[in-house]
Amino acid sequence: MEDPSSTGGLNLFSPYKMGKFNLSHRVVLAPMTRNRALNELPQPAMVDYYSQRSTPGGFLISEGTSPSDQSSGFPHVPGIYTDEQVQAWKKVVDAVHAKGAIIFCQLWHVGRASHQVFQPGGGSPISSTSNPISKKWQVQLPDGSSDAHPEPRRLETHEIPQIVEQYRQAALNAIRAGFDGVEIHSAHGYLIDQFLKDGINDRTDEYGGSLANRCKFLIQTVEAVVEALGADRVAIRISPAIDFYDATDSDPIGLGLAVIERLNKLQHNIGSKLAYLHVTQPRLTTIMTLAPTELDEDREAQFMRTLREAYEGAFMASGGFTMELGMETVSSGVADLVSYGRDFISNPDLVLRFRLNAPLNKYNRETFYTHDPVVGYTDYPFLNIES
Repeated sequence: MEDPSSTGGLNLFSPYKMGKFNLSHRVVLAPMTRNRALNELPQPAMVDYYSQRSTPGGFLISEGTSPSDQSSGFPHVPGIYTDEQVQAWKKVVDAVHAKGAIIFCQLWHVGRASHQVFQPGGGSPISSTSNPISKKWQVQLPDGSSDAHPEPRRLETHEIPQIVEQYRQAALNAIRAGFDGVEIHSAHGYLIDQFLKDGINDRTDEYGGSLANRCKFLIQTVEAVVEALGADRVAIRISPAIDFYDATDSDPIGLGLAVIERLNKLQHNIGSKLAYLHVTQPRLTTIMTLAPTELDEDREAQFMRTLREAYEGAFMASGGFTMELGMETVSSGVADLVSYGRDFISNPDLVLRFRLNAPLNKYNRETFYTHDPVVGYTDYPFLNIES
């Protein structure tokens, strides 16, 4: 097997200095919901899962983690708003650090992509709007059944700073748990994205209407978390062109550039870079019903390149990458880092397999979101080096 890292120029195996963190390669574990945190507490199986996928100088992003008791919309996802949760996360983080890896905690508020069953007192989920997600999307309930998303409660203007504070406190809790930093999930139709996208945000106050107003909640959250942790421990994920949960926008590239303009300004004002910007590329959009054509691929590449060239800092790409596409993306300068999801689920030693150009285990979608602590979680085989 030929070692892809032996080729000249930058590639997935080139070291990278991400702010204060020295990475030995650029293959990142993407944040992925796995539903194994029973009762919102990280379990022993999660220690094994993250440790298996850790490499010296590697970078991992945790699954989406709830910053408050209002923010979950899926069964058995972890939180980081109680002391018990912080203590449980410490065991996971310690195991990752023992392997010499670096890990950020993704802070994830789903907003209207929730259900009364996940809300304190059976209340309505919160959002930028009072319009529910369309019935083509279903929410998975704790008993295994599914239901339509209910009508959310539109946040009052005076309540939004309280949500910002929840993010800030959760970020501090993440550091207490030992995480090296946090990624603020502002993508994929969840709460912050519900403010960013004009297909959802129908507000008439200071958080709606213009691009500047729609970006306000995100920027206030980033500013609060940066003030608490320092910029080099804070990252942001966005998906301007992704329409999950009806999160459409009339001008995706304009939205992406507006967010980036404000992040660049923030970095200039504080004199320090954020850890990275994480962007999901358009190939994951649900409205692309036909097989991608060369024209689609050219548009996707141009979309990502435009955002990458505008952003003044480390740039991470995600969304259906193969090893070959990842190598090309890094070598061409479209991204500094590439995050991998499904292939990392079924290949705990993905970095080694990529390095050796070895075959990959196939993943089983049916076990992605079960609660089994072993099957489809920690039982995927490692590469047999001798063979």
